[in-house]
Amino acid sequence: MGEQAVGIGLRKAPPTSDATPGDAVAIRRRVIQLSLPVFAEVVLQTLTQVVDMAMVGRLGASAIAAVGLSMQPLFLGQGVFMGLSVGTTALVARFTGAGDRRMAGRTNHQSLLVSTGLALVMCAAAYVYARDIVSLMGAELDVVVLGTSYLRYLVPGFAVLLATMTVGGALRGAGDTGTPMKINVLVNLINVVGNYVLIFGHLGFPALGVDGAAIATTVSRIIGGALFVWAAWRRGSPVAPPRQARLVDHLRIDTVLVGRVLRVGVPAILERLVISSGMLVYIRAVAGLGTVVYAAHNIANNAESLSFMPGLAFATAATALVGQGLGAGRPDVAERSAREALRLGLAVMGTMALVFLTVPQYLMMIYTSDPEIIRLGSIALRVISFGQVPMGTAFIYSGALRGAGDTRSVLYVTAFAVWVVRLSATYLLVVVGGLGLLGAWLAMVADWLVRGGYVWYRFRTGRWKRLQV
Repeated sequence: MGEQAVGIGLRKAPPTSDATPGDAVAIRRRVIQLSLPVFAEVVLQTLTQVVDMAMVGRLGASAIAAVGLSMQPLFLGQGVFMGLSVGTTALVARFTGAGDRRMAGRTNHQSLLVSTGLALVMCAAAYVYARDIVSLMGAELDVVVLGTSYLRYLVPGFAVLLATMTVGGALRGAGDTGTPMKINVLVNLINVVGNYVLIFGHLGFPALGVDGAAIATTVSRIIGGALFVWAAWRRGSPVAPPRQARLVDHLRIDTVLVGRVLRVGVPAILERLVISSGMLVYIRAVAGLGTVVYAAHNIANNAESLSFMPGLAFATAATALVGQGLGAGRPDVAERSAREALRLGLAVMGTMALVFLTVPQYLMMIYTSDPEIIRLGSIALRVISFGQVPMGTAFIYSGALRGAGDTRSVLYVTAFAVWVVRLSATYLLVVVGGLGLLGAWLAMVADWLVRGGYVWYRFRTGRWKRLQV
């Protein structure tokens, strides 16, 4: 194990060694190298969502609500695959840090087999029960009709997205954030062009409205899924699976390796399910305030992603570098990498907090010209400006803990913050206090304060340095 630790630029050393000044420079450089592609990817993805929502927003409040309410139940199922991706990233990062590319490739392969089977089952059920799913979200009748059709057109592409999420996680765990960025850039561009053509009926295509948005998304995701599989299986990929002579060998499940992925992934899966199920209750409470209020909430959420998506980029770097540092026997490097990611992430999110506080109406005007939606959404953005620092801390240090395999502690605080803090505060402020959308977003800030405070404390204890995955 005397070889250089892949993706960190530091030779493997005993866990008790101290980082040198030269190491500090290498750590900062590596955090930036990993974060920038993800940052560019999520910024483009966020801008694409802005354009998407702006296009759909021109169709009216019912169209905005149909898209938003149809997507929320899918996020619940998506949590399973995000958890699998977390387990894959953590394990691949450990193998990469230890210089074992063969096991990194096997982990990628096994995770893809499991995620593909689950995606087919879940999305088939979503297609069959699409109308029931939208109705359960409390949508009004016109929104149910639009949402049902939108959801059914969205399902095929969503299945491909879910199946290949673990591939992106594997690449990032190996330190290759550039390939996912390039693929997602192309996917987002295809989606934007498809929306322009199919929503409004340009270039000889019919104007399909909300259905056109779903079709464009599905086409782009199918193309993206194919590119992810190709990128991971090509020769030279850091997560290329071992070559197998027989097809049956490619389809055989390695229960021991999958078990290791699940040991990290199951708490992450439960975390996502806790978040998504809690958000269903939360969103239903907001939707009960009326279509216009929910449209303002949905647009404000989309605008806010301009801040938290870059935070996720630094969280991705923290996950990969913590896992690689521990795999290489350098917990000191792992810790300093996470701290550097936090500093950079909070700088970005703190800047966006000032924008939300001072000029939120200009962000809202990108999406809609409805004065009431702009007014309500501006209130929401001003409130969430006070949650940007704790939110960034929660994102980035949670990512660091996941990279170490400490997904249980993140699960526990998430469950408490969402189901106890956010939903209790929503009931008290919205239902009892009658504060409407303002109360719902104050409850959101309370949630992030709890999550950010706890993961900051948990990271500082250093217990994550001794975990085995």
